[in-house]
Amino acid sequence: MLMDGVRKLAARAVHRGYALARRLGEITPATPGGKRFHHLGEGVCIAFPQGAIFGDPWISIGGHTLVGTHVSISAGFVPGLDLGPDVIVQIGRGCSIGRGSHIVGHQSIQIGDDVFTGPYVYITDQNHTYAELDAPIGRQWPENSPVVIGDGCWLGTQSVILPGTRLGKNVAVAAGAVVRGEFPDNCVIGGIPAKILRHHNAQDGWIPPLKPRPVPTAKDLALLSLAGLDGLQELQNQMRKDPA
Repeated sequence: MLMDGVRKLAARAVHRGYALARRLGEITPATPGGKRFHHLGEGVCIAFPQGAIFGDPWISIGGHTLVGTHVSISAGFVPGLDLGPDVIVQIGRGCSIGRGSHIVGHQSIQIGDDVFTGPYVYITDQNHTYAELDAPIGRQWPENSPVVIGDGCWLGTQSVILPGTRLGKNVAVAAGAVVRGEFPDNCVIGGIPAKILRHHNAQDGWIPPLKPRPVPTAKDLALLSLAGLDGLQELQNQMRKDPA
């Protein structure tokens, strides 16, 4: 019994200590780590533990963006390089970057507002060339091509955004997709390489058509949020209903 009590006290102390370490290890605009960035907007939080973060003076993150644990955000090859006058990695307002994701910039990565990613998403604007057959690919000179991800996009788990990609607004990227090229607003893309699976136009709506489903208004969502757990249960019940 005594050992059980000691174990419970020790476990409680470990969990409280870990929770405290996570809070103290967060990077926010008010912490010393946050001061190194080109810009961290109000309400930004980079969760602890972080991945590899360097090139901070060339990284800008808009207000109220949340960056999950183990996320790597880098500008340049290694810390300490002078990358010039321009921001290299720009993340907009109200974004959510999923756990374990990597954003690796060398020339220009622009991520718009309200972009959400699943965990383990990889975004880069640089890749190695394959011009010399006798040289190891990893030692060949890299090429840069800017990446633009429009406002409101959703990047599914383990999707890969390659150099030269330009996504319009509100593009949904399927989990595991490997994306390169330009894609218009309001489409769903997936596959390796990614292709358009569904798109929307003003005349015909979604092609192929979507099943009818009621769209909650902002007022509906606000009322659900005020209802606490009961509101969340109602939302869960509504989502379980078959629209057919």
